[in-house]
Amino acid sequence: MYGAFLGDMIGAPYEFDRGSKSKDFPLFKRSSRFTDDSVMTAAVAEALMDSLGKSDAEIRAALIASMQKWGRRYPNAGYGGMFRRWLASAEPKPYNSYGNGAAMRVSSAGWLYNDIAAVRKAAALTSVVTHNHPEGVKGAEATASVIYLARTGSTKEDIRAYITAEFGYDLSRTCDEIRPGYHHVESCQQTVPEAITAFLEGTDFEDVIRTAVSLGGDTDTLACIAGSMAEAFFGVPEELVKECRARLTEDILEVTDRFRSIIG
Repeated sequence: MYGAFLGDMIGAPYEFDRGSKSKDFPLFKRSSRFTDDSVMTAAVAEALMDSLGKSDAEIRAALIASMQKWGRRYPNAGYGGMFRRWLASAEPKPYNSYGNGAAMRVSSAGWLYNDIAAVRKAAALTSVVTHNHPEGVKGAEATASVIYLARTGSTKEDIRAYITAEFGYDLSRTCDEIRPGYHHVESCQQTVPEAITAFLEGTDFEDVIRTAVSLGGDTDTLACIAGSMAEAFFGVPEELVKECRARLTEDILEVTDRFRSIIG
């Protein structure tokens, strides 16, 4: 999960098109801190670990309980309005969202299951408790699929071919073609393909993060998604792991360490 956390932290100061649309920027600033992307990544990971081997209904219940617990623990992390209402609800229901929140929190699903069908099923379950619009579900499944394929040895060419065939995303544009007209948008369909493209173009973990942030827009979420893919393909340099851990709270670190012990 370090890739997701680092993308979130590094991208956060440049959200809402506050960056220069360049890859040349300070990797960490005083304002480089985790947001709702990291909180919900931890919440989903905890729920999936707690419900491994259980029924779909039990997994959904665990997800709802964990996401509400973590969201209420960190109420000012930067949630959208509809999700804030969901967090506060005594009977939370999905609200047909296709926002990129479905994709930014899903990274653990790409690691905790041992075949792509199980990964996609788990990813869909993490989405439908809130983001039950088909585009929201697709964004979560595609993100988790890239992570699974990357960590199990697929080439970038194979990953591109799978995502294009299975999800219909247009991955033909380069980041240089995307960057000039890209702006702050929070839908899966206008975030996930761009994050995948940044991952496919990146030459190492840090370069993927810098490329994602350089696109502009919803940079913390864009880099969170791209970073989760980059971690699965490249790994994360130890010095960045240390920077990440220094910016996480004890409770998120506990989930992270438990997660790492399970996936080995």
